[in-house]
Amino acid sequence: MNAAVRLAQKIRDRDTRHKLESYRDKAGLIRGRNLEAWDDKRLQAESLRLKQQAQSGTPLDELLVDAYALVFEAAKRKLGLRPYEVQIMAAIALHEGFLIEQHTGEGKTLSAVMPAYLNALTGAGVHVLTFNDYLANRDAEWMGPIYRFLGLTVQSVQAGMSLSEKREAYAADITYVTAKEAGFDYLRDTIALDEADTAHRPFRYVIVDEADSLLLDEARVPLVIAGEPGSSGSDGIRFAEVARQLAQEEHYDFDEFKRNVYLNEAGAARAESLLGCGNLYESRNSHLLSSLNCALHAEALLRRDVDYIVRNGRIELIDEYTGRVAENRHLPDGLQAALAAKEGLQSRDGGNILGTITLQHFLSLYPKICGMTATARVSAMEFEAIYGLQVVPIPPNRPNIRIDHPHRIYTHKEAKLKALVQEISSVHAAGRPILIGTSSVEESDRLAKALAAADVPCHVLNAKNDAEEAEIIAKAGEIGAVTVSTNMAGRGVDIRLGGGDPAQAEAVAKLGGLYVIGTHVHDSVRIDDQLRGRSGRQGDPGASVFFVSLEDELFLRFGIDKAIRELRQDEALEESVLVGKIAHLQRVVMGQNFHLRLELNRYSDMVEEQRRILYGERFGILQGEKPMSPSERRVRLYYIDKFWADHLAYVAYIREGIHLTSLANRNPIDEFHAQIIQAYEQIPAKINRETANMLARLGGSNDPAKWEEFGLKTPSSTWTYIINDQYMEYLQKPGSWGPGTIIAYWIRKLLRPVFGWAKL
Repeated sequence: MNAAVRLAQKIRDRDTRHKLESYRDKAGLIRGRNLEAWDDKRLQAESLRLKQQAQSGTPLDELLVDAYALVFEAAKRKLGLRPYEVQIMAAIALHEGFLIEQHTGEGKTLSAVMPAYLNALTGAGVHVLTFNDYLANRDAEWMGPIYRFLGLTVQSVQAGMSLSEKREAYAADITYVTAKEAGFDYLRDTIALDEADTAHRPFRYVIVDEADSLLLDEARVPLVIAGEPGSSGSDGIRFAEVARQLAQEEHYDFDEFKRNVYLNEAGAARAESLLGCGNLYESRNSHLLSSLNCALHAEALLRRDVDYIVRNGRIELIDEYTGRVAENRHLPDGLQAALAAKEGLQSRDGGNILGTITLQHFLSLYPKICGMTATARVSAMEFEAIYGLQVVPIPPNRPNIRIDHPHRIYTHKEAKLKALVQEISSVHAAGRPILIGTSSVEESDRLAKALAAADVPCHVLNAKNDAEEAEIIAKAGEIGAVTVSTNMAGRGVDIRLGGGDPAQAEAVAKLGGLYVIGTHVHDSVRIDDQLRGRSGRQGDPGASVFFVSLEDELFLRFGIDKAIRELRQDEALEESVLVGKIAHLQRVVMGQNFHLRLELNRYSDMVEEQRRILYGERFGILQGEKPMSPSERRVRLYYIDKFWADHLAYVAYIREGIHLTSLANRNPIDEFHAQIIQAYEQIPAKINRETANMLARLGGSNDPAKWEEFGLKTPSSTWTYIINDQYMEYLQKPGSWGPGTIIAYWIRKLLRPVFGWAKL
């Protein structure tokens, strides 16, 4: 770490200390307010007074101590909870617009109530974005008595609610909802033809739970609203058969990180022969090249029981960060069809896209944003660069006494598996509960079989049996429990020692608490820390360790496996310096992913800017800002929606093939911007022209039946889904020395002296 970085870190640490001292002083004032002698009516009258002050313009900062003291007393009376000093400190930071890092089990749900209450006093509404529907409903029900006692309304939004139910929920003072459902409801609002058909009111203040997941991992995930899907045809089978006849290295190559695959000259010649199409790279064959690239990607890069599962005759994608089935997740149409063809399944296209927005752009609609998570500091630079959010670490109520052991590193996977089974068998024999985090459904099933062969009973939790999650997690902290899981047992999972039984919890604590074992390290240290965080909650004892093989995916990307083929051994490697190199490797990959996300934002940012301009006009029409007859209003909204949908289809078409411009030494992003700007600039004239023509045909009729007769119809039905577009994002020209290649080169160079390798 150079001197400038060290100095910057010292300044940040000093600022954090000053903030925490200030928060602690203010928390002392709040806890020192003696409201125990007040009866319920007096507390409620005080809440009404604060509400009147907030709505008359008194700054919320001036009301904070009084408001938080009320919540403190209401929590005691209604829930029997007495907020800790650190929970109040966290609540102050949330109101000030910071991203707080609060350890597992430290009570983030209660911490969020105080700023939610304070900001809801204005009457403008507060959203608390949760990880899933279950948590939205649970937290609204759990914390609801506090809000209602103090005179505020609280609701949760659930997928599948009717429009009237959602309007009521969003009209509440505090609304608990998942980010995705709130985003989908916003998209539905953007195609509404009447203000009464919209669900949301203007956005103001949002508290984001599991903020690193939503703000970073899933930030670029596009939410989509589309017309009903149709059949995608059967051409995919043909291209899947061609892809299966192409061989790695002979016919195609991977990029440095094995995130994209490219035909080489021999592969292009072979494909041309199989397709009988002549030169694949002629413009007339562009659709064939695109379909073949999708088929090759599905064949070479998408792995069953790793990236997706097949269940009930359907492809179900797996979220790489959570290990869960990604509900409503859909690959871009060409790739989704190719994956279905690979598995011999019928595919349906995504339908005509009517609107889309990424979670990052959706969250930017809120004027005031804050968040909370157990893992934030490691990505603090990214939070600040993208969202302007600073991270404030909140100290735990009780010191964390979990023991985090150094990684155990093996040369190859077989040695790692053998050592894992030995370690699990040994610890299980003492009765200590064990949680094992694996990389995929495939690996979790393989480890479970190895444990069964060693007479170690275990529960398996992965995307295939997600319906049993609650039951498995409830028992994961009991004496003798062995739980093998994917990342499903990471973020948001609360494992109680002894399964919640006090006597058994004491016995488990004497054994050392929950023992967490990771079978691999992730690209992001945050994901590793989420797994570690299942142990040692609220000062409980516990331990964690990661078993690593130099044949694991993180290392395979850098070609390290080629250098270790001659170094196979069953024992763990003793070179302690390698542990530091792995941590360095993770930091480098996280940095590379950060810069990649910034680069890729340049694609979606331009489209979002265009959307906001056009939708600004649309919302103005919907809210009656300009005098218009009912027919003019209906016609103009119809053509805004039509030409925006056409524009999105054009954007998707350009985006899918834009990386090929790098073959002509043109910058793909500059080329993308030039083409979509040119297309967008034509939209206003098209809207004006077609609106005028249609109004002339209607003769000024305001009869809805005539509108229908002339085709001014909304889609008979719509559906919402998420495009998992990460597979289409890696646009680096094959063979070029871009950031990823340079990073890989230096990683290999750094690892040479560890083993004395001459070549790596």
